[in-house]
Amino acid sequence: MPANTSDAIARSCEFSQYLHRLLSARPEQAQRLEQKWRQPFTLDEMQTFVDWPTQTAPEQQASALRQLRQAVMARLICRDLNGLASLDEVMSTISQLAEFAVRQALACAAAALTQYGQPIGEDSGEPQQLIVIGMGKLGGGELNVSSDIDLIFIYPEGGETNGARRISNHEYFTQLGKRLIALLNDITPDGQVFRVDMRLRPYGDSGPLVMSFAALENYLLSQGREWERYAWIKAKALTGDAEALNQLVRPFVYRKYLDYNAYGAMRELHAQIRREVARRDMADNIKLGPGGIREAEFIAQVFQLIRGGRDRTLQLRGTRATLDRLAALRLLEPDAVEELQAAYAFLRNLEHRLQYLDDQQTQTLPAAPDTRQKIAASMGFADWPAFEDALTAVRAKVSRHFEQVFILPSEDSPDHPLSELWLDVSEQAPEQKLAELGYADPQAVARQLKGLAQSQRYLQMPLSGRKKLDALMPALIEVASRFPNADDTLSRIIGLMEAISRRASYLALLTEYPQTLQRLASLYSASAWVSAYLSRHPILLDELLDVRVLYAAPDWPQLAAQLEAQLDQAEGDVEAKMDALRHFQHAQTFRLVAQDLAGMWTLEALSDELSRLADLVLDAAVRHAWRDIPSRHTDTPRFAVIGYGKLGGKELGYASDLDIIFLYDDPHPEAPDLYSRLARKLSTWLTSATAAGVLYDIDLRLRPNGASGLLVSSIAAFRQYQENQAWAWEHQALTRARFVAGDTDIGAQFEAERHAILTLQRDPAKLRDEVLAMRQRMLESHPAREDDVKNARGGIIDVEFIVQYLILAHARRLPALTGNTGNIALLAVAAEAGLIDAGLAEHARDAYRLFRRLQHAARLNDKQNVDVVPELQAAYYSGRQLWQQVFEQALDFS
Repeated sequence: MPANTSDAIARSCEFSQYLHRLLSARPEQAQRLEQKWRQPFTLDEMQTFVDWPTQTAPEQQASALRQLRQAVMARLICRDLNGLASLDEVMSTISQLAEFAVRQALACAAAALTQYGQPIGEDSGEPQQLIVIGMGKLGGGELNVSSDIDLIFIYPEGGETNGARRISNHEYFTQLGKRLIALLNDITPDGQVFRVDMRLRPYGDSGPLVMSFAALENYLLSQGREWERYAWIKAKALTGDAEALNQLVRPFVYRKYLDYNAYGAMRELHAQIRREVARRDMADNIKLGPGGIREAEFIAQVFQLIRGGRDRTLQLRGTRATLDRLAALRLLEPDAVEELQAAYAFLRNLEHRLQYLDDQQTQTLPAAPDTRQKIAASMGFADWPAFEDALTAVRAKVSRHFEQVFILPSEDSPDHPLSELWLDVSEQAPEQKLAELGYADPQAVARQLKGLAQSQRYLQMPLSGRKKLDALMPALIEVASRFPNADDTLSRIIGLMEAISRRASYLALLTEYPQTLQRLASLYSASAWVSAYLSRHPILLDELLDVRVLYAAPDWPQLAAQLEAQLDQAEGDVEAKMDALRHFQHAQTFRLVAQDLAGMWTLEALSDELSRLADLVLDAAVRHAWRDIPSRHTDTPRFAVIGYGKLGGKELGYASDLDIIFLYDDPHPEAPDLYSRLARKLSTWLTSATAAGVLYDIDLRLRPNGASGLLVSSIAAFRQYQENQAWAWEHQALTRARFVAGDTDIGAQFEAERHAILTLQRDPAKLRDEVLAMRQRMLESHPAREDDVKNARGGIIDVEFIVQYLILAHARRLPALTGNTGNIALLAVAAEAGLIDAGLAEHARDAYRLFRRLQHAARLNDKQNVDVVPELQAAYYSGRQLWQQVFEQALDFS
């Protein structure tokens, strides 16, 4: 940086002919610059640049705004070229100037139309205000220094003015808009403030200058095109009712689903730009040419169009902020974003230096050698060749990242070798080819393929969707054939294709990312349950895109923060919150099952993770359901959820019900009613089927007095019931119970009561008779069968009853048995204390592990029963032996 002001200004004039001319012609601007060039030009300074209320005449306002722009430009050029201003300062300052100028010009224009009075809405009867919308880089707060500004004019309602001369609101706002444009755009002896471009308005140059909300909504719904969605991402209301505008436009820009069709639309828009660049020989254009500014912007915005409806944190206007958000969400790798940010900054700084030369809106590299040398020097390079090498490297990086994001879909590749098999499946016999591919029953596979090809669902698909499906099917036939159970794999995949055939966005996802097909087939081959789950929730196909996320161990605190942010975004919209909970739970479940099938978890560890997920979801549901309770007396409910059974014992499976009860501890007189309402609402939030599916099935029958009891109990009532009224089987259930969500103080009280109940002095003989009687009642409703590892004698329930009896009989002198550590660990505790034979305990532990693995594997493949093999029979024998030792009763299987 130059040591003194004169050197700094001289250096700036060396690289900017515009600044040299300005300071020579305007001594007052030179004086301002000398005094303040070391300080950023703030909005406060713009507001005090002149006494704006006195600039009432349009000529005065126009002159003052143009002089303000000259002052801002002079300081930005000097600060930027001398290393004092960052790119963000340059872009935000010029954007701030544009917004300020629009508001000033609008006020001045309105003052010239006082004879018409105020425009009044015909429906609301309220005064109307013109909404001036900044589009493009103005809306994004990233304007370049010599840019024009893209504006759109909207007003809320039709009607007419209430002045001495009445005209329609449309006529009034048209006049107002024309005056605003003139104040900014007309060339005077002071130059321009900004060139104004109105071509982004509906219908372009042929459309009306201004439009009502109703007309805009009708246009977007009936005629809005894909490129306009891209344009409206950056739309910002500079004046008027911004929130009403956002509510109208947001559904047009951001879809509720993951919109992978955006890839094709953005790719086509980019192709049009590339064709125009080639036609006009614009390879040296750093904005539109290969590896230019526009490609970096497209990378950011395609993710916004795809995901912004699902994740409102992506509903940003600025390119740089969006890229940072993509890194935070790991939609782009942080290293890639860092590279893109550096390239974008290089290109935007270069753009500004090209425009500083003569205050012209240009992004084209100069041809003259002396001008080239100036640009190179202003960018910090010794000469043009060194600069050009650096620029080439930067553009190559942008192009590389662009091509990685916008990789051409498989349908644009040469025809797949199996294309003919699929396209002619109805006319020709594909059985021989299917057999060669390895399908075990080619006739059955051919029937399924023909069934899909001849179905009304397929025949009535839009042409674009059918083309995508036609491109996918040959690849899916091939990839499914590589698995040992090829027939089942393809059959399950055909089910998915039928489910998503009307959902063009999901077809687009698989088409855009052909590398996902192998992952999809692998999961569909491994598990019938997973394939059915994914077919019910095809939104989870998105999880296949990034293996780093799919196979990353869950970071529960981070995931909890993400869920909370999503729920906060949906504040005031109960349905949106319920869907957010479902999408979150389904996504985490799908990640865990993918990791499970990849062998990343033991069954015990997997159950722990599924239980943590349920705890997290329940905790969020309690807090947000409480917010939906009117007239609540506290922001934080004194309410807790207690888990029993598999949830309580941390042995959840993928489709397990949640056995839960609700407790509260609150002296407020309305507490019983409020917490009953919360319990009902929470049950609805968990079990209702929405467009996103069901969250959890729940069972509330373990509450005091069962199905006839109150839905929610006070902790005092729960304590009294457990101590004086509960049956032995209810104390058995308490052995696998724990606090899972809500008020931690109530959780601590519950855990203390649980410990007190489990450590009561009991008569072992009486307890044994009660436990055996309960087991017999269960057998009457669920007979023991050896292909049912849960109910078989010596199976899961028998081992659980053994552990429960040991806890209730011996926890008073062996409190370690009250720990909620799982049946396997508790058997070891009992053996170590000499309550059971150590050898029998070890065999029973191994048997229990086997039972759970077999049960888990059966459910993954939608099987109710297991194969009875010698290993399983030996495990049953171990369970029966331990049963006989504990209860001194041999099991009779006759």
